[in-house]
Amino acid sequence: MPVKLEIGDIVELKKQHPCGSKNFEILRTGADFRIKCLGCEKQIWLERPELERRIKKINPAG
Repeated sequence: MPVKLEIGDIVELKKQHPCGSKNFEILRTGADFRIKCLGCEKQIWLERPELERRIKKINPAG
């Protein structure tokens, strides 16, 4: 069962980005996800299984 992720959710990943931040905002959902690092604003494309494996915690939007 896929994890319920929506645009605007903030996810904390297990490993940090090179800038030092672990928090990312979801910008696009589907088979591929676009996430934005909240530390340096860099945008990254990940496939759904890869993102689901890396997620440590989900903070819902709103």
